[in-house]
Amino acid sequence: MSPSKRFKEAISKVEEDKIYPLSEAIDILKSMPLTKFDQTIEVSGKLGIDPRQTDQLVRGFVVLPHGTGKKIRILVFCEPEKEKEAKAAGADFVGSEEIIDKILKEGWTGFDCCISTPSQMRSVSKLGKFLGPRGLMPSPKTGTVTENISHAISEAKRGKIDFRMDKLSCIHVGVGKISFEKEKIAENVKAFLEALVASRPQSLKGDFIKSIYLCVTMSPSLRISL
Repeated sequence: MSPSKRFKEAISKVEEDKIYPLSEAIDILKSMPLTKFDQTIEVSGKLGIDPRQTDQLVRGFVVLPHGTGKKIRILVFCEPEKEKEAKAAGADFVGSEEIIDKILKEGWTGFDCCISTPSQMRSVSKLGKFLGPRGLMPSPKTGTVTENISHAISEAKRGKIDFRMDKLSCIHVGVGKISFEKEKIAENVKAFLEALVASRPQSLKGDFIKSIYLCVTMSPSLRISL
């Protein structure tokens, strides 16, 4: 299948082997042909990690200063006495075993963020094979297994994103929308990169980040300088 006219126009704006300053890369993405929806700004990269080394797993989170531009639907697993607190803090779905059953039996995924109290994790762990590959499994490392569910909900609504290296030592996250002002896009990208650098495994020797690219949902990628 040949590329569309829109994509050909977009790719004509990119020099294949050039490494762009962040500011220039954002200008180019903003100059690309429009689509019928507000495209997501995506950051992806290759890490200098051996994925076979268990002590070199890269995982973390960051609260983007200007949010993701997306309404976050939050699911909270908690005890009945905490349900009122979760709903007051802005959770969209609250429950326990009944929601676990719905996910297992129906494959329900009508949420973007999953938070759990520690005591619920024994039950929630049954969802590991389903939620894990989707990046939705609650984890203490990302602050989504906590007694302070109000704080966790607040962070998620403010623009908290989790990131995790995949099996090929690559990283991929969405950090906003192309409709954001240029400065806000740049600040979100920088906030993510700072969090990524801070997640460098102590045991790693050599370069941590091999390359970083910026694109929108329907555009070619531009390699950016760190």
